[in-house]
Amino acid sequence: MTKSRFKVPHTLVFLFGMVILAQVLTYLLPTGSFERVENAAGRLQVVPGSFHLTPDAPGVSPLASLTAIPRGFSGAHEIIFFVFLIGGAFAVLKATGAVDAALGAILRRWGDRPFWLVAGGTALFAVGSSTIGFGEEYFPFVPVLITLSLALGYDRVTAVGIIMVGYGVGYGAALINPFTVLLAQDVAGLQPASGLWYRMVLLVVFLPIGIHHVWSYAKKVGRDPAASLVADVSAPEGMSISSGQDGDSGANHPPMTTTHKLVLAAVGIALALLVYGLSEWHWYLVEMGAVFVALTVVMAILARMSPDRTAVEFGAGAAALTSVALMIGVARGIQVVLNEGGIVDTLVHGLSVPLRGLPGALSAVGMFFVQSLANFFIPSGSGQAYVTMPIMAPLADLVGVSRQVAVLAFQFGDGFSNILVPTQAVIVGALAMAAIPYDRWLRFILPFMVKIWIVGSIALAVAVLIGYK
Repeated sequence: MTKSRFKVPHTLVFLFGMVILAQVLTYLLPTGSFERVENAAGRLQVVPGSFHLTPDAPGVSPLASLTAIPRGFSGAHEIIFFVFLIGGAFAVLKATGAVDAALGAILRRWGDRPFWLVAGGTALFAVGSSTIGFGEEYFPFVPVLITLSLALGYDRVTAVGIIMVGYGVGYGAALINPFTVLLAQDVAGLQPASGLWYRMVLLVVFLPIGIHHVWSYAKKVGRDPAASLVADVSAPEGMSISSGQDGDSGANHPPMTTTHKLVLAAVGIALALLVYGLSEWHWYLVEMGAVFVALTVVMAILARMSPDRTAVEFGAGAAALTSVALMIGVARGIQVVLNEGGIVDTLVHGLSVPLRGLPGALSAVGMFFVQSLANFFIPSGSGQAYVTMPIMAPLADLVGVSRQVAVLAFQFGDGFSNILVPTQAVIVGALAMAAIPYDRWLRFILPFMVKIWIVGSIALAVAVLIGYK
């Protein structure tokens, strides 16, 4: 068989191609806009039925694809700086030796039961996303999970799969995520957290599907390291581990010392502080970054690392994630072009029109897929809720389904596609940190997405049949 000469481009090339495609779309589609009013929370909300074309809109400049890149970096600067701080902090943590020591302890205790590490990790990330709405907060766990997965004989895709599948399931079947389900219910005029019982059932349904998908892949790689989707892709520079290669089993881990325990305790306290700050003090990336700066200083003191060595390790760790920052900035550029071209509302309106002629259950399933597509153009969950829910909630009334079903379709579409669309900073950042090309990730995640689309569609049809409210 003749070997194909086709080569999938670098993820950065792919993302820049998407920026150019976005600009082409601005020339092909008419500009349009919904009217917006300020709601009780002070946020702008779409007025249903107010869409109108805006032919006098200025449109994008011929250089939009180029100017969108620096503007994308500007819009994503908090995430980018947060990634740099994570890279630096993890490098210092690794230099203390605490990671290798902890890894050895985990392997000695759980190495013969890897399934529970995969299942427990996926479930933990799902719960975090389903309740508190964690997303970018998972970046610090990427290098840690990579280290653990390689030591168990798996690969980087397994590590990112544990995090991202949990993240996607958590957002898709969100229980009380304040950034998606609670906000969407508020826009739709529903009682906050209403309908919780059915979402709890769905979380129990979707989570085993995700765990099974990740574990099946991990077992395949464990049996044959050559089956890894990244077997021919070098591990991230600056994030090497004792085993060195995907699929190898880690060995020769140092014993746990008092210093290692103190360093790990500091990490645990920092993570607990992050959780509390996010839930109680409404922290976000700036405050989280400050915690990692403080953690770096504390770890250096506990490990008795000199200031110069700490600075060198921190700088090297941050530098290793430069490509991650580049990809996040370019991915944000796609949204910049679409917004500047004035076609986001046009796309949302066009996607919603076909649903008006469908019967109840099919309309609910259609909302699921419309919201999935909308997530490409509006990757922010809260932003998508404010744009789409004022359209979908009245539409649900017209086609004879409850607004609770419309909210459920929204959270399915927004949440599950978070781990698929290349405009979502969380998945782009995680893949870049792990040096996983986007096309390899698609080969891993698309079978899972097909299962989710099928089961999610059935769940929506059942919700319509039982009169879910």
